[in-house]
Amino acid sequence: MKKLVIILISILAAGYSFGQTVADFSLTDVRSGSKTTLHDFKGKKGIVVIFTSNVCPFSVYYEGRITQLVSDYSSDIQFILINSHNDEKESETEMKNKISAWGINIPYLSDKSGTVMKAFGAKKSPEVFLLKPAGGGFSVFYKGAIDNNPQVASDVKEAYLKSNIENLLAGRSATNPNTRPIGCMIK
Repeated sequence: MKKLVIILISILAAGYSFGQTVADFSLTDVRSGSKTTLHDFKGKKGIVVIFTSNVCPFSVYYEGRITQLVSDYSSDIQFILINSHNDEKESETEMKNKISAWGINIPYLSDKSGTVMKAFGAKKSPEVFLLKPAGGGFSVFYKGAIDNNPQVASDVKEAYLKSNIENLLAGRSATNPNTRPIGCMIK
């Protein structure tokens, strides 16, 4: 019995895995002050959830690449940023300042309780989850890193998220559906 409990705890701590249905959630978008849910985007062909930070160097390195992905795919894919960090520089006021300075027009959601982060099993920023529509909800199609080189965009050899967005839109299976994210620990 003790082993079963340990296994169950390990599974729950790992968060969502490939193919698993994702529970809907409701978080405040710091840009508008309104609540945002996954269900709000049920008409999209997919959702990219990105756990990020205002100040983590790895999150900052990816801002241009995220902006480009949003530009390339926002007609079919909804992008959502989630900040679960609790440092002073990660406050909702600082989040609002960050998204305004960034100039990107996507929801930036506050998860200061860490509830959504724990449900997803997110540990790093940035860490991405590409969700596909499944039975009135969404399931995990890909999770992990945006690509294989956080520091030098021109040296990227494997654009994991972009490749999997293209696979999803083309009706193909995910390629390497679970990669190891590289970034700052969410705290």
